[in-house]
Amino acid sequence: MTHDAEDVLEAALDPHEPAAAEIAARRRVRDRATGLTHHEAHAALESVLADAGDLESADPSVRAEAAEWHRITDLLFDHGGPYAPDTDAYVQGQLTAREHHRD
Repeated sequence: MTHDAEDVLEAALDPHEPAAAEIAARRRVRDRATGLTHHEAHAALESVLADAGDLESADPSVRAEAAEWHRITDLLFDHGGPYAPDTDAYVQGQLTAREHHRD
């Protein structure tokens, strides 16, 4: 992954009010990533990056998808087990924040 692509992915993870398409893209990634190991998640990230081409000009939902794969791959780097959204502190924090935001 190039340094420019990594910068775009990090920016996609910055706090912001995500569009519905971004939320849906991240949810799809988490669903697909459930049960995957680091190597499997990394392969999925590489596939998304190859399909996306230039991330800076990609649709925000594509950037969100790539950023979520990147985040999950980083999470699993030293995890040793499969991915599970129920134990992902980032996901649980987002869900809690959205619940409080609705109230």
